Amino acid sequence: QVQLVESGGGLVQAGGSLRLSCAASGRTFSSCAMGWFRQAPGNERQFVAAISRSGGNTYYADSVKGRFTISRDNAKNTVYLQMNSLKPEDTAVYYCAADLAGWRTSTLRRNYEYWGQGTQVTVSS
Repeated sequence: QVQLVESGGGLVQAGGSLRLSCAASGRTFSSCAMGWFRQAPGNERQFVAAISRSGGNTYYADSVKGRFTISRDNAKNTVYLQMNSLKPEDTAVYYCAADLAGWRTSTLRRNYEYWGQGTQVTVSS
């Protein structure tokens, strides 16, 4: 079992930066791949970024590549999403998720067994 709690969301102007954190509890965090997804009003939840259990592999949606960076600290049971050069279209609720198949960096929601409650990110123009 893995419990996930996101933090770090807020209101920022376009071009600004935010760093999201996702704190995990449970013994299995270091064996899980982790992902970030986002959901804007009226839209489906979409993949943003993923990182393998060791941190050695990462994968990004094209829309955030070069602007967002996913990382993890297994000693702190925490995964991060550094978001730079934010755009109004990045506005969404951001969710972190855990995939028990820790070797992969999946873009598919169905591969993630555990989800946090989400944190709101709003980017003003």
